[in-house]
Amino acid sequence: MAATSVLESNGGNSPEWPNDLLDLAEVRRQGWRPLPFDEFVVKVHSRCNLSCDYCYMYEMADQSWRSRPIVMSQQTIVHTCQRIAEHAQTHDLPSVRVVLHGGEPMLAGADTLGLFARELRCSVDAKTSVEIGVQTNGILIDQTFLGTFLEHGIRVGVSLDGDSIGHDRHRRYVNGRGSHDQVSQGLRLLKSDAHHELFAGLLCTIDLDNDPIRTYKALAEWEPPRVDFLLPHGTWDEPPPYRSRDSTATPYADWLIAVFEHWYEAPPGEPSIRLLDGIMQLMLGRSSPFEGIGLAPVRLLVIETDGTLEQVDTLKATYAGAPNTGLNVAEHPFDLALDHPSIVARQLGVDALAEDCRSCHIRDVCGGGYYPHRYRTGTGFLNPSVYCPDLMKLITHVQRRVRDDLLAHARNPDRA
Repeated sequence: MAATSVLESNGGNSPEWPNDLLDLAEVRRQGWRPLPFDEFVVKVHSRCNLSCDYCYMYEMADQSWRSRPIVMSQQTIVHTCQRIAEHAQTHDLPSVRVVLHGGEPMLAGADTLGLFARELRCSVDAKTSVEIGVQTNGILIDQTFLGTFLEHGIRVGVSLDGDSIGHDRHRRYVNGRGSHDQVSQGLRLLKSDAHHELFAGLLCTIDLDNDPIRTYKALAEWEPPRVDFLLPHGTWDEPPPYRSRDSTATPYADWLIAVFEHWYEAPPGEPSIRLLDGIMQLMLGRSSPFEGIGLAPVRLLVIETDGTLEQVDTLKATYAGAPNTGLNVAEHPFDLALDHPSIVARQLGVDALAEDCRSCHIRDVCGGGYYPHRYRTGTGFLNPSVYCPDLMKLITHVQRRVRDDLLAHARNPDRA
């Protein structure tokens, strides 16, 4: 596609995909039209009470948090809720999902989170259902917060990296003390009979130094409805731990395959594992349940504490300014963000993939891998994922395992 003007420069000399190279007019001429946003990540607080060493917000390329307001103001909350309502009404959306995020969102206080939920539900038309969640490190969960969450229907996702040894290796206070005991205390309150309906699931960042089965069992003991295993953020410029640019090793696939085999063979009642469920759904021709895999258009927008509109916030792991759109809630409707090159690229499906990915036999399941993990200076995001060998091995293994089971069942449908 012909080059267009640069909207966000990464400081390099070579034109990069998509900001420098995506021709929006040509894309539209060929019939593409944007899908409206239906998921919003709202940064209600820009600081954290932990100092996790792998955090993309504070430890990676983009350091814009330093100049953000610490907490989202009441005026910005009102503007944000009004813009979400405006967007939903403009596009007649049947539902929207809002995730209160940070930093650590609970540092904003129960009153602020309740105010946001109340303002949002009052702003959005009754014909659009509203789902609100909060993603927290769990340290501040107490009866006051849980009462607010119950009152406003706010579901709670908690970050937990397994048992105390695995969790405390990275998720520490600034003084180096681990946080597992405090998170466990919050989880016990959350999963009590009075509040269990609020429990949305656990989020775990993979550490290859942690035993995969022990990690999974430590998470499953909390009886979450869902476990979300995250690959550590990295790029071709700054590969994640135990990955190098030219290595064909598959340490992350090996770790996840061990979890998959244990989980797949377990009796009913195990939690959903979003990545593994997603792979199986996609291989069976269903849609992707989240943005990390598959080719479904990404329909997510981030609102920062100062009201600026950003693309997915994990782009902060790539280069300074990567998530920027140049827009804000006070002055701009969300529709303007739909024309940003990176947002357009994430709705183009196959047309936005690197050549190697387009011809790959697992293309429709992998989807090129998670968008931020594709970045390389000089080419931008027109690359396979830095996790390409791992994704290839993991997806192929799951496909083969499920296919063999389906074939065996077809041959012998009465088999237990």
